[in-house]
Amino acid sequence: MPLVQWMVWTVPTGIFFGVIALILTAMTTWQALAPSMERRGFLPIATTPGDRLFVGLLVSAYVHLAWLGVTRASLWVPLAVCVIWMWVVMRWG
Repeated sequence: MPLVQWMVWTVPTGIFFGVIALILTAMTTWQALAPSMERRGFLPIATTPGDRLFVGLLVSAYVHLAWLGVTRASLWVPLAVCVIWMWVVMRWG
């Protein structure tokens, strides 16, 4: 019996974690090849692109968890909200 069988990995779950891994790999590679300076945006602290990615992913997780806790409606709505949020925080955060 595989060690992670209890996790019940599905194709959407695998795709989700695969995309997150690709995003983190791309961000790490980008910052290794062309380091960027910290800057201040609308976030109350000076941040690098990696910091803004972390904040964006963290808020997106909470948005989805709140959505799941409040309603049984489709997850496409919070996904759209989070995509817009990520774009805003990466651009102006």
